[in-house]
Amino acid sequence: MPFSRRLALALSLLLCTACITTRPDEIRSLRELADRIHERALVIETHSDTTPLFETDWDFAERHDDGHMDLPRIREGGLDAVFFSIWMGKTPGEGRAIKTAIDRIDAVHELVRRLPDELALATTADEIERAVRRDKLAVLMGVEGGHIIEDDLRALRTYYRLGVRYMTLTHSFHTNWADSAGTDVPPEPRHGGLTEFGEQIVAEMNRLGMLVDISHVADSTFWDVLRVSDAPVVATHSSCRAVADHPRNMSDAMLRAMAEKGGVIQINFFPGYIDPAKTEMAKRLIPQVKALYEKYPDDPERAREERIALYEANDPGPTPASLVVDHIAHVIELVGDDHVGLGADWDGVPSLPEGLEDVSKLGFVTAELLKRGYGEDTIRKVLGGNMLRVMRETEAVAAKLDGRD
Repeated sequence: MPFSRRLALALSLLLCTACITTRPDEIRSLRELADRIHERALVIETHSDTTPLFETDWDFAERHDDGHMDLPRIREGGLDAVFFSIWMGKTPGEGRAIKTAIDRIDAVHELVRRLPDELALATTADEIERAVRRDKLAVLMGVEGGHIIEDDLRALRTYYRLGVRYMTLTHSFHTNWADSAGTDVPPEPRHGGLTEFGEQIVAEMNRLGMLVDISHVADSTFWDVLRVSDAPVVATHSSCRAVADHPRNMSDAMLRAMAEKGGVIQINFFPGYIDPAKTEMAKRLIPQVKALYEKYPDDPERAREERIALYEANDPGPTPASLVVDHIAHVIELVGDDHVGLGADWDGVPSLPEGLEDVSKLGFVTAELLKRGYGEDTIRKVLGGNMLRVMRETEAVAAKLDGRD
């Protein structure tokens, strides 16, 4: 990273989120101003599914032509901190989820160990800022799916001790203690939200200082979480139902309630969630997708392949990157600029919008926000400031609950 970038980042950290004005005669173009703002900001991404590649001989430090994220493209996109997802699908068999999670957590730790000059493990907001001051990518972790604790609070606490700082309460299926929103076909409710044990899990996450992530959960689960959580909640990779009507997205009522509690929604970039043409297509195809699941009840991979082929045959066309900013703008106009950020879902979705095909293109978001008239202070909040605030507030709640304040 050039000295000028290091100096700008140091100044931004010292000045927190204060707006640094730039004289108009110093800027030759909107793009140049956007680039300067992007370089000054602390940019945080809250959901990357690249993690399983760390268990292979795939080289994170090398630029790749496929996938969405590697270190060279991260640097090119100006990303400063990333939450790598500890994720997996359904894992039948006692102990399999915990074993897989530990393998993937270890893989993240090993990645940081192998690249000490480039990466730093971070578990707090202060550690993120410290890593950035040292020119390092701050590496964090989040568990995606409450099934991964296998109904055991000891596993939850162990993940926290190993560095995990959020847990998505469900994935695309119900757990034994929380209902999910599903993905393609909304599942029948199982619990009607959180069970009593689910409430205990949220309370323990609050005590630990682990962010409660409500991406993927059913609406009923969301409302239960807001009722029982002492800390702000986050949606690490969701979008807005008012812009694209998908059950994985959040309604305006949910956004308002989340904001009142101090939370933040990190906008997902997946066209299937952000593009209204694609969400309408998906709704039309629900009967056919249900039929596929019924046809291949014992072969989920075949059902998935057939579903993808069905979607491709009915695809309404490319999704422009500007739709990502439509979702960001909707949140800002609805509840203000303190409650939205970036959670693209890199390497966890089959496609991304045109203009945001990988993390190297992240500067588009800054340029588009600037083009729409948003100021530097708002842009810096969206890029990472809001997430830092929620982390600090969650840490403060934990200190109080655990008697450490």
